Amino acid sequence: MAFTLLPGRREFPRPRPTFRLVALAMALVLWAAACGSGGSGPATQGESGDGEVVLVTHDSFALSDAVVASLAESGIDLRILASGDAGQALNQSILAGDHPLGDLFFGVDNILMTRALDADIFEPYRSPLLDAVPEEYRLDPSMRLTPVDRGDVCLNYDISWFADRDLEPPTRLDQLTDPAYRDLLVVENPATSSPGLAFMMATIARFGTDGPYSWLDFWADLRMNGVRVDPGWTEAYFTDFTVGGGGDRPLVVSYASSPPAEVVFADPRPATAPTAVIEETCFRQIEFAGVLKGASNPEGARRVIDFLLSVPVQEDIPMSMFVFPVNRDAQLPSEFVQFAVVPAEPLSLPPEEIDTNRERWIQEWTDVVLR
Repeated sequence: MAFTLLPGRREFPRPRPTFRLVALAMALVLWAAACGSGGSGPATQGESGDGEVVLVTHDSFALSDAVVASLAESGIDLRILASGDAGQALNQSILAGDHPLGDLFFGVDNILMTRALDADIFEPYRSPLLDAVPEEYRLDPSMRLTPVDRGDVCLNYDISWFADRDLEPPTRLDQLTDPAYRDLLVVENPATSSPGLAFMMATIARFGTDGPYSWLDFWADLRMNGVRVDPGWTEAYFTDFTVGGGGDRPLVVSYASSPPAEVVFADPRPATAPTAVIEETCFRQIEFAGVLKGASNPEGARRVIDFLLSVPVQEDIPMSMFVFPVNRDAQLPSEFVQFAVVPAEPLSLPPEEIDTNRERWIQEWTDVVLR
């Protein structure tokens, strides 16, 4: 079995630590065993689809050699083609057209979904495991994109910073323009950052594009209140945020899963997370996988999609990629149960509305915030 990782520009729009994937290797062993014993997993070794399967994805996707080796026990030789961030990877697959870069793609989210579907680069496939996925995550009725994970981009805050100053942290987006929070917020540029784009969408969903106080009015007020804009999540969280990088900004655009990550990777582990999530600011992201048209091994690609939806892999997703599973039968790890936030009513926009207006909204944001 050969594992090849083709290099791309490394960017990490969310914490996805590679060394946590030992547990995923164990999950894959269980999955392979289930396949061999006639379980409900993907096709068994020797059936159509054996051999090399090329997975095109973003740079933040990671698998250890042990994981790939255990996947190979089912007859699949997985090769990962990392192609930059999610937008870059999708652009390359769209440009490839009838000559796909691989067999399947992982990393399309609901912000880019309509663009991906309009490009007509995916084959329909309905996984038998899709029945375990709630309807709210099945956004593509054509079955060309299969939901694999979900997460929420949210404002995070430094609990101690606010407590030490006897200042209540904000609980709503509109409070961020209050002078009490001047020079406290760092965000990411939506033109260059996935969480930055999601947070911009959150403000559009919250304030709307018309009316007496629109989303652009809100951003104009944020600019007057000293918002700092970084190119990406890494700079914002690990440089300017008071917790992640010892910076001077106690409010940052990050993820609902960032508090458990702070606990998991601390040594020693704290009893409580140093950060918290402002639930009213959360914007829901869903990531999808799809079989690429013209794939050399389409059956193998379908088997990998089934594998991604299987319970052992779905139960490992939180601790390996710090996002949530979509399979309702998957159980969350204790760290997520204790420290992660699942917003009751996350902000969202219809994918079609996003696709129609995305580039114009980014330009309008740029004109207001960075001019």
